[in-house]
Amino acid sequence: MRVLLVGAGGVGTAITRIAARRAFFEAMVVADYDPARARTAVAALGDDDRFAAEAVDAGDEAAVTTLLERHRCDVLLNATDPRFVMPLFRAARAAGATYLDMAMSLSRPHRDRPHEECGVKLGDEQFAQAGEWQSEGMLALVGMGVEPGLSDVFARYAADELFDEIEEIGVRDGANLTVDGYDFAPSFSIWTTIEECLNPPVVYEAGRGWFTTAPFSEPEVFDFPEGIGEVECVNVEHEEVLLVPRWIDARRVTFKYGLGREFVETLKTLHLLGLDRTEPVTVPSAGGPVAVSPRDVLAACLPDPATLGERMHGKTCAGTWVRGSKNGAPREVYLYHVVDNQWSMTEYGCQAVVWQTAVNPVVALELLAAGTWSGAGVVGPEAFPAQPFLDLLTAYGSPWGMREQ
Repeated sequence: MRVLLVGAGGVGTAITRIAARRAFFEAMVVADYDPARARTAVAALGDDDRFAAEAVDAGDEAAVTTLLERHRCDVLLNATDPRFVMPLFRAARAAGATYLDMAMSLSRPHRDRPHEECGVKLGDEQFAQAGEWQSEGMLALVGMGVEPGLSDVFARYAADELFDEIEEIGVRDGANLTVDGYDFAPSFSIWTTIEECLNPPVVYEAGRGWFTTAPFSEPEVFDFPEGIGEVECVNVEHEEVLLVPRWIDARRVTFKYGLGREFVETLKTLHLLGLDRTEPVTVPSAGGPVAVSPRDVLAACLPDPATLGERMHGKTCAGTWVRGSKNGAPREVYLYHVVDNQWSMTEYGCQAVVWQTAVNPVVALELLAAGTWSGAGVVGPEAFPAQPFLDLLTAYGSPWGMREQ
C-alpha cells in the first residue's frame, strides 16, 4: 500500500507517528499547503525512508491527482478540514485511488425551515457519486475518524453482537480536559468545531427520516467513564446521524457533544458577532483593502490545537450509547474509547484529541491493506465487520470498553 496523506496539521502529524510503528504500508507521502509543516512531520520520524514530504494545495484537484500518480499512491487519506473534502474526493477517483476521510462533504441549511427540515445534508455530495464509485470498483471510506468513525464501528458491533432490536443509537462525546494559561482554547480545529456546532443538528427517526433542530437543543447530563464524570451534552450536527441509518436498523439516531455551558455561550457570541462566517469581508490594511474570512481570522487568533499538548490535562471520551433489547429483555450499553492526554503525550508526543482521531484511519488502512475490509462504492465504517477493527485497535495499545447502563 502506498498512501498520500493530505494535511500535516495536528491529526496528520499524529497519523504519521502512529503509522510509523506499523509495517503494513510501503510508502506514505505527507503533503501540505505549507511545505515546512510537511517536512517537520516527516523529519520527526527519523530515518524511516517510507515517508516523504511534498507541497500541495488540497483545493487543486489536478495537482493532487498528479501527486498521486507521480508517487504511485493507491490510497488518498484526507486529513484536512471539511472544505477540501470534495476536491480531494474527486482527485482520488480521477487517479483510481481508494479514498478515506474523517469528515464528510459540507451541509447547507434549509433556506426557509433550517431548524425543522434538512437542506443539503453532510455527505450528500459524496453519496451522489456512489454509483460511479461502485461501477468502477473503487472504494471511498468516508467518516473514518473517531467521531464519525470509531463511533460507527461501535454501532455496527452493537447491532451484530449485543442487540436483537435497537431503539436508539446515540453518540455521546465528553471530556474533562483543561488547558493551562488559556480561558478559551479548543482542543480541535475551531473551523470544524464552528461548522459542527452552529449548523442545525440532524436527528434520525424511523418513519420520519432525517430532520433538524435548533443548535444546542435537548440538553442532557451524561455520566462518562474512567473518572471524567457528568457532562452536559447537547445536539450537534454530526456525520454519524447521516451514516448509521444507511446500514443499521435503529428507530432513532442522535449525536450529542459535551461542550460545557461556557463553550456554548462563547460559540453563541461568535455567531452573534458574525465571526463564524466563512464569506470574506473587506478590511483595511497597510497594503490596502483585503478580503478575509472572519472564521479564518478567528482560527489564526486562537492557539493551534496541535501545540496544546504540554498544557493539557485530563481525558477525552468518544462513545456510542445504545438502547434496545436482547433475547426479549431490555438492554442499554455504552461502548467507549478513552484517551488520557498524559499517556498520548508521553507515548506519541500528541495531545489526546488529535491522537484519538488519528489512530482510527490508520487502523482502517491496515485492515484494507490486509484485505480484511474490502468493497466498492461510497461507504461508512458501519458497512464493515466491527470485530476485526476493535481487535486491531486494542493491538495498537489503545483498548476500548463497554459499560452496561
